[in-house]
Amino acid sequence: MQTRRGSQRLPIELPVLVRWKNHAGYKRQASGKTGNISGNGLFIEIPVRPRLATPVTIRVALPREVTQVPLELVCVGRVVRWDQRGKVQGVGAIIDEYELRPAPRNGPGHLPPQSN
Repeated sequence: MQTRRGSQRLPIELPVLVRWKNHAGYKRQASGKTGNISGNGLFIEIPVRPRLATPVTIRVALPREVTQVPLELVCVGRVVRWDQRGKVQGVGAIIDEYELRPAPRNGPGHLPPQSN
């Protein structure tokens, strides 16, 4: 059986914030954690289910023990699947663009609220 994944997935749990617009155009966001990350995508455990192909912005708080300075990974991508395994549910997203940025001062995964 062939695999469709282009790169190895690493099982990493890090705080994450996902933002998107719903079908009516309203801004939405959900906090959760990564389930795994690869070079071109990630699985995010969140309690909501954005539609397939929804564009998303994902902010992943990176551990300061590793980075030595507060950094976050900011990704722009799109939802490609939804999955539920027992009590764990979440979305798979393809990463189209990413960058490392200084983390917000108020801590990992905490961002100012969005306006509608």
